[in-house]
Amino acid sequence: MSASARSPQPTAVTVHQSSRVLEIAFDDGAHFRIPFELMRVYSPSAEVQGHGPGQEVLQTGKREVVIEAVEPVGHYALQPRFSDGHDSGIFTWEYLYRLGAEQEALWARYEQRLAEAGLERDLPMAPSSGGACGHH
Repeated sequence: MSASARSPQPTAVTVHQSSRVLEIAFDDGAHFRIPFELMRVYSPSAEVQGHGPGQEVLQTGKREVVIEAVEPVGHYALQPRFSDGHDSGIFTWEYLYRLGAEQEALWARYEQRLAEAGLERDLPMAPSSGGACGHH
């Protein structure tokens, strides 16, 4: 694989609890500050994304969420544990890069989805009916 074909790799990752952002720098010069809330509402887990197109579960009440711990997953990802108990999302370097690079558009899409659903960003999540995929 040529260097130009590979995904950018992180050179530094810092969890900032007070400002609730994940700061990540990549070897292509990109540098992002990704809010924990954005990470949580766009978690790549099946619990959030569903098991296919159109099955996404709209997340609310995540503005104050923090990352309590972060575990590396091989040499390709991070698995954060959020203060609301969510810990099943594996954030690849490529996915974190996308969250950072596209965060303005992702925020707009999130706000549009909330409006279409008649929900507010800070509304508490409705309780699920069991395990991580109990709603399916």
